[in-house]
Amino acid sequence: MSYDISFAIRGDLMARPKTNNKAVCLNSECHFFRKETGKDITKQGKNYANHQRYLCKHCMKSFVETKGTPLYQKKLSERKIKEICKELVEKKGVRAISRTLNVNKNTVCSLLSDLADHALSMTNYLVHDLKLETYEVDEILTVVKKNKKNLSQKQICSLDQARQQLQRV
Repeated sequence: MSYDISFAIRGDLMARPKTNNKAVCLNSECHFFRKETGKDITKQGKNYANHQRYLCKHCMKSFVETKGTPLYQKKLSERKIKEICKELVEKKGVRAISRTLNVNKNTVCSLLSDLADHALSMTNYLVHDLKLETYEVDEILTVVKKNKKNLSQKQICSLDQARQQLQRV
C-alpha cells in the first residue's frame, strides 16, 4: 500500500481542529470581535498572574482571559475580589470591608471604581447576553452608586447611563 506524501504536505491530513474554548477575540479591529461562530482561538500558556493567555488566529493578537473585565491587571486573587464584591452586595461600607477582609481601603475603592467604569458594558452583557433580569443588574448598580463619594464624575456619569439603559429595557 503506497501513501501519497503530497496529500499530507498540502495540509488536508494535518488540519488543526477548531478550538472548543469559550474565549472570543477581544481585538475590536478583528472581524471576529466577540463572535462565537467562526472564531479560531488557541491557548498560549499563562501569564505572570497565572491567567490563561489566548491567541486569535485571524488577527494574530494575543490577550488574557481577564481583559475587558474589572479583574484585568489586578494583583488580588480572583477569590479575594469575589469576596469584596459579595461584601459590596451586602451593602457594607468600604472601611468595614477593608477591615473584615484585611485589604487596604484604597484597594476596595479602586475595585469599586473599576466596577463603575465597567457598569455600562457589563449591563449590556448581563441583560442581553446572559439574560439576567433588569432588577438583578439594578441591585448591583445601586450598591456601586451608594458609594459614589469615592467615584469620579466620569464614573458616576457612566453609572447613570447604565441605569437609563436598564430603564429602557
